[in-house]
Amino acid sequence: MSVVRGKFITLEGGEGAGKSTLLQGLRAHLLERGLDVLQTREPGGTPLGEAVRTLVLDSQQRGMCAQSEALLMFAARAQLVREVLEPALAAGRWVLCDRYTDASYAYQGGGRGMDMRAIAQLDAIATGGLTPDLTLLLDLPVAHGRARASGRGEAADRIEREEDAFFERVRATYLARAVAEPQRFRVVDASQSAEVVLAAAIAALDHLHAAASA
Repeated sequence: MSVVRGKFITLEGGEGAGKSTLLQGLRAHLLERGLDVLQTREPGGTPLGEAVRTLVLDSQQRGMCAQSEALLMFAARAQLVREVLEPALAAGRWVLCDRYTDASYAYQGGGRGMDMRAIAQLDAIATGGLTPDLTLLLDLPVAHGRARASGRGEAADRIEREEDAFFERVRATYLARAVAEPQRFRVVDASQSAEVVLAAAIAALDHLHAAASA
């Protein structure tokens, strides 16, 4: 008997959007439904990816150019796709991933001004065409998100130290991608309470589950 391929769900959003909190709630919901769930993150999810994450977020790496940053991100992504994502999906698991390729278009493309065509080329090489079945975009005003992030009491990493204008470009790029791919994206107002955000995200997941079970 052949195994039904799993589903790939990604969470995107700017700083302080609440992705980590939402991931825990979504994972618990899917487990309650009896699904086999894998949770991972970008950059990260593999030994190579976690090493890249440490390097990319290191606040001492202030001279890193946009191209180097993008190449590092896609190197980590290529490893994650082949080592984790594809095997898990082929085994029928539902994968929840904190960020994926949309983040590169938003941060390196929108934020840093890198040519979107170059990012698309790297995307094709690194992912081999693996696209999420559902992308939940947690959207909220930049000032709101940054206030949340600073309230954690943690030292800001290299990317979190960027100016508001950078994050405004990131947000605008995310929203433009959501408009361009309405079948894949669900935009969630992340300024609402965690309970309301979780309910909206669960509704989108249940819709995907129902369609997969039909």
